Amino acid sequence: METPVIVAKDLTKVYKMGEMEVHALRGVSLTIERGEVVSIMGPSGSGKSTLMNTLGCLDRPSSGEYILDGEAVSTLNDDQLATIRNRKVGFVFQTFNLLTRTTALGNVELPLRYAGITSDRKARARAALEAVNLTDRVNHRPAELSGGEQQRVAIARALVNNPAMIMADEPTGNLDSKSGQEIMNLLLTLNRERGTTLIIVTHDQSIAKQTQRVIHLMDGLLEKKA
Repeated sequence: METPVIVAKDLTKVYKMGEMEVHALRGVSLTIERGEVVSIMGPSGSGKSTLMNTLGCLDRPSSGEYILDGEAVSTLNDDQLATIRNRKVGFVFQTFNLLTRTTALGNVELPLRYAGITSDRKARARAALEAVNLTDRVNHRPAELSGGEQQRVAIARALVNNPAMIMADEPTGNLDSKSGQEIMNLLLTLNRERGTTLIIVTHDQSIAKQTQRVIHLMDGLLEKKA
């Protein structure tokens, strides 16, 4: 049996704000299997962003155990987390987060640059853009692309390192409904064809309904067993 991509046990996250302590996560335990498509939902302040940052190795938990793709990452230092993040997690954000003066190809190459890969970098970036149907836009800069095309570039960038999972934070939030559904269809196709594990943070019920499982957060706790 394959190892799950994510095994989290009793994750807590406490932020100190002066004398105050804010308990963003209060003992979250969940498992996400390889190839699963999962959405995370919850109202503002529920802990969605904190959970995503923790699962994506952007932050570490205050306590608890987190195993990502077979590696224990809860106690890694910042440099070690950055290395794991680059190798194992692809991010897609609501605001695309593309470099404005860089072509689509250059943007997709970035994770490979950070990983120190030099040999077939351009070929891999072109293949990732081909996977999101953007072969005719490789030399375009973000300002020359529609919102949907910019998000496709962001997805290609997330894919290029063959990560263990893609984490998408409100990936359709800045798009009209037609473009948003096209992006969702693309993500689901990548899941079917490549077995890519998808974790989608969303407030949109219509997006969540297209995933295999919905994790509900409220006040830093899972509302339903995940």
